[in-house]
Amino acid sequence: MTKRQRRLRTKNLLNSNKKMNRTLINEETTNLQQRYLKAFIERYTKRTETSKQLTQTYRPVLANSRASFGFCLSIKEILYPIIGKQAQGSRMWDVDGNEYIDLGGFGVNLFGNNPPFIKEALAAQLEQGIQISPQAEFAGEVALLISELTGMERVTFLNSGTEAVMTALRLARSATNRYKIALFSGSYHGHSDGTLMIAHKGAENPRAVPLARGISSNIAEDVLVLDYGNFESLEVIKAYASELAAVLVEPVQSRRPELQPQAFLQQLRELTQESGIALIFDEMVTGFRIHPGGAQAWFGVEADLATYGKIIGGGMPIGVVAGKATYMDGVDGGMWNYGDESYPQAKTTFVAGTFSKHPLAMAAARVVLQHLKSQGSGLQQQLNQRTSQFVETLNAYFEANKVPLGVANFGSFFGPVLLGNATSNHSTVSENIDLLLYHLLAKGIYLRGGCFLSTAHTDEDIDCIIHAIKDSVEEMQEGGFLVDSYS
Repeated sequence: MTKRQRRLRTKNLLNSNKKMNRTLINEETTNLQQRYLKAFIERYTKRTETSKQLTQTYRPVLANSRASFGFCLSIKEILYPIIGKQAQGSRMWDVDGNEYIDLGGFGVNLFGNNPPFIKEALAAQLEQGIQISPQAEFAGEVALLISELTGMERVTFLNSGTEAVMTALRLARSATNRYKIALFSGSYHGHSDGTLMIAHKGAENPRAVPLARGISSNIAEDVLVLDYGNFESLEVIKAYASELAAVLVEPVQSRRPELQPQAFLQQLRELTQESGIALIFDEMVTGFRIHPGGAQAWFGVEADLATYGKIIGGGMPIGVVAGKATYMDGVDGGMWNYGDESYPQAKTTFVAGTFSKHPLAMAAARVVLQHLKSQGSGLQQQLNQRTSQFVETLNAYFEANKVPLGVANFGSFFGPVLLGNATSNHSTVSENIDLLLYHLLAKGIYLRGGCFLSTAHTDEDIDCIIHAIKDSVEEMQEGGFLVDSYS
């Protein structure tokens, strides 16, 4: 390759990645900010040098989106995942021996890391062996427990949340003999092609286009993307009612915990019921966290189908579709009995998976559900209340110190939100949130993979988190970041 060809190649790469290569350091950034950021990066990389070294060592062979997501030139040197070594209760340790209060985990660890009752169940199952071809011993019991807690009639198991959503949509299409679906901007339903969509020209145009490269535009023709919580979206659903198989919704979006539109959901339920459209609740995050019956019980809305995962697997990979027999009978043909003339009468679609109903996943799910059943809703109520108090404390501090951020929560799930005029500086403030998360990592607070309190977090843990956030904000403000000029 000639020098000219290399220059052209470099230019093309930079142009194609210009949206990715954002930077906190630009012509308007002060010398103070530059000096501060340089010093922080040196401290951070020294603390986590083994994580960085391993990321670099294996990058040629390990394709890892989490090692480059949100690439930012000015913090390139700290853009690598923390590599874990051990976890117990509310804590985890990385390969450098650093201890963290763990708030992440993508919402899986309702009971903290490695809870004894799940560990014991997994150990007992390992002693029995891992039988893949025969059905796992506890599969039927797990399905019954899910039905009891959620009120859903029938249950089937998959390997992940993405698979569960794919299956729920297929069942809805099979039952209704329609093929369009509607979902909402800002939602996340896994990484299948059929749900990675955005609105073509914002909320005013429901026509979908693929969110990422490699997704066929033909798939987008069967998807509408609407504005969540906006009652005008219901009018769009009415207009397409005869074509829609399902409306897929995260009742509280994992990226917008502040948006909790109960009245909208209730009207959506009425509309879909009248139109014969399947209402699907994606309860990967809300399921079993906000209430034993999930967001359906919380909002008083009964979906036709719901998808679950995360908490229910106790740390093991799992996906669940539960719902009304009208739809779920598409898995196996419906109810029939031995010893008579009955037979499966419902039309079926294709649902399969080598590791569905994996013995370890079933053993973990069984004890998780037994624990949730024995504890009752008081477990979630107490955790929800503690999280709300934690969020109120942080918001009072942000307001008093003119920090252009807030925190919102839905039960024990919480996340940052922009306040006031900060929305006009969305990009800058969002990048400063990223920098704040790195500061918290440097202080032993792990928030990668979402922000969740668990039953393992103590009052002392919460006090440590609050102090770390305050110290980080004050340090950043001294360095010229998160100052009141944004508000």
